[in-house]
Amino acid sequence: MGAPGRVLLWLQLSALTRAAYKFWVPNTDFDAAANWSQNRTPCAGAAVEFPADKMVSVLVRESHSISDMLLPLDGEFVLASGAGFSALDIGSHLDCSTGGPALFRDPDRFCWHDPRLWRSGDAAHGLFSVDAERVPCSHDDVIFPSDASFRVGLGPGAGTVRVRSVRALGQTFTRDEDLAAFLASRAGRLRFHGPGALSVGPEACADQSGCVCGHAEVQPWICAALLQPLGGRCPQAACRDPLRPEGQCCDLCGAIVSLTHGPAFDLQRYRARLLHAFLALPQYQGLQMAVSKVPRQPRLREASGAKADTEIQVVLVETGPETGGAGRLARALLADIAEHGQALGVLSATARESGAPVGGGSAAGLNAPGPRAGLAGGLAAALLLLLLALLAGALLLRRAGRLRWRRRDEADPALAGAPVGFHNPVFYAADPAEALPAPQLDVWSSSRSYFVNPLFGEAEAEA
Repeated sequence: MGAPGRVLLWLQLSALTRAAYKFWVPNTDFDAAANWSQNRTPCAGAAVEFPADKMVSVLVRESHSISDMLLPLDGEFVLASGAGFSALDIGSHLDCSTGGPALFRDPDRFCWHDPRLWRSGDAAHGLFSVDAERVPCSHDDVIFPSDASFRVGLGPGAGTVRVRSVRALGQTFTRDEDLAAFLASRAGRLRFHGPGALSVGPEACADQSGCVCGHAEVQPWICAALLQPLGGRCPQAACRDPLRPEGQCCDLCGAIVSLTHGPAFDLQRYRARLLHAFLALPQYQGLQMAVSKVPRQPRLREASGAKADTEIQVVLVETGPETGGAGRLARALLADIAEHGQALGVLSATARESGAPVGGGSAAGLNAPGPRAGLAGGLAAALLLLLLALLAGALLLRRAGRLRWRRRDEADPALAGAPVGFHNPVFYAADPAEALPAPQLDVWSSSRSYFVNPLFGEAEAEA
């Protein structure tokens, strides 16, 4: 059986044991433009320089003509069939005569804990993973490219990275002894470096309700690597009262549904149900969903009285210009659980929503009206304020004696009774708490605003 066939069989066995697999994405190939300082491979006749104090393995797929080459401290060139180097005078190609040598970028820039450098093997349209779970979890199988060179930093801390298995250079490591021997070899030292350690364990996730990823302690390192290009700071969420799911580095706009479950709950089956029965519907096409088991926060356990220390987290975010879909889907999921929860093995469910988008953008937020609805609401508010101002002005003029009104049949002011008027509850309510009834709180969100129109609210009439 060839290498692709062995990998396919290994992945199928992983799926049967409920283990996810994560693929390492970047490489240190000579022919990859991203590995060079000017984002292009060296042209013919160019001078080439590798970092002098680094170790690196470089796969060369094609033939290259160069004028000069500065090699690294320690390394290797892996030549594919037909690949190689030849010497060429720099003066024969004017395009390479200026601009300095082509510099190979630092091969140590790739860190194991960077979520951007991994790809999930079970990715599907509409699904995503929270940041901490994009990095291989303790029950995952890890695959490094067999047709590319690579280098991975096991840091920055000196802790141990633990996964279920590691596949590299055509070998699958499931025992610490075998993996340790590989890491200590020259091939291993060219590909793995840093103060951390890499360990494997044969145990897969045997719980059909899923297993916690196990990245709570290293999440600060994960977030630091993810946010390094942004200066270590999260971008501001484009909605009011954003949410931060368990395992996510930054706030987001959307909804979170949290489930407690019994022994009959099956995480993979429930994820498939949400994907095909809900996300496939036209009204939810702009949404993405993440479903996983996460630690349950102690304060939530105390508030709900639940004894379980884990829960199922369903994260819903909006990727398109339309807003409100995440909130509608969260309510649909609660209704589905109310009807089918016992069959699904779900004991209870709660939902949280972020607020409406801020500014005039189309950021992912919930229950935000469209442009026409917003314009209509603005006009209605303006008319209401104008009406209040006119009423208040008329009342002030009446009290100052500059404005009087009478019935057409009242010829003599002396025969007129008490002035006809009304008490505006905005100005005459003796006790504001009595004048405005308590607003009804929406159980779906803590971020929406409600008001009671004082013109129509109940107030005590003064004698």
